[in-house]
Amino acid sequence: MSASPGLKRRLGLLSLAVSVVLVLTKFYAYRLTHSQVVLTDALESIINIFTSGFALYSLYLADLPKDENHPYGHGKVEYLSIGFEGALIFIAGVFILYSAGLSLLHPHPVARPDWGVALLASTSLVNFGLGLWLIRAGRRVQSVALVGDGQHLYIDALTSIVSSAALVLVHFTGIIRFDAGAALGLGGFILFNGYKMLRSAVGGLMDESDIATVAEVIAELQRLRRPCWIDVHNLRVQRYGANLHIDCHMQMPYYYSLEHIHRELHEIEELIRARFAAVEVEMFVHADPCSFAACSLCHMPDCPVRHHAFEHEVSWGVHNAVKDERHHLAPVP
Repeated sequence: MSASPGLKRRLGLLSLAVSVVLVLTKFYAYRLTHSQVVLTDALESIINIFTSGFALYSLYLADLPKDENHPYGHGKVEYLSIGFEGALIFIAGVFILYSAGLSLLHPHPVARPDWGVALLASTSLVNFGLGLWLIRAGRRVQSVALVGDGQHLYIDALTSIVSSAALVLVHFTGIIRFDAGAALGLGGFILFNGYKMLRSAVGGLMDESDIATVAEVIAELQRLRRPCWIDVHNLRVQRYGANLHIDCHMQMPYYYSLEHIHRELHEIEELIRARFAAVEVEMFVHADPCSFAACSLCHMPDCPVRHHAFEHEVSWGVHNAVKDERHHLAPVP
């Protein structure tokens, strides 16, 4: 089963509260230093407030039960949250590149870099710890919104570290352009990460296959395989937030009774649910009757209708189980 809705929302609320405090701290650091790289860090961090708030709302929506209008639940809203966050980060990256470029052409002095380093270092420690915690917790409770929020905080910590290093260089070398140069580099880094988050959101909203999860489902079916599970094909896995929807076609002996087929399909579904017990799994298995062409692939003991001797079993994998076609006998290498 997935984690309780209350736990997810508490983590989201914690992220929002910490984001507000850290943004205020960074803008205070900018007021003291008038540093371009500190302003870059503060502008990137202010996005945390908007994205953490939207992530918190998406967690509330994602945990709503299925209804007539949303038969697959509301889990996809978490991908919308990631897309919103990625879009804001991307826009911020563009603005930061523009602002840093102007500052590089027309540099201005940096004041009190020691205070700037102290304040940024403290925010980076908080962001780093909270970001890693949210990433781990998000993966544990299968929440892409929490993982995305944690990744943003983790990235924010890295930008604060770079900003601190730039201030240290300015202080000891007196070269003011280190400030704008670091801001320019951070702008490019932020822009790239915004693109990656947008790409991830689009993939989730477009039901892009999670190959790792598909491979895991196929491997589990292969491990638990029974003689009457002659062949599996057209296997699909879709993730909606913390919910997995799996469907496939399973070829079974045509002489089985409807009751026998139902029992086998139910056992398949329960075995897969046990393997993915940390999430909600909805699985549908369509039974196909076997044909005499499958005899050479089938090793059902004492089959009363066998026309051909068994030759070898087809091993299931991503390369063949996802195809919408029954398997055929391939030459043994």
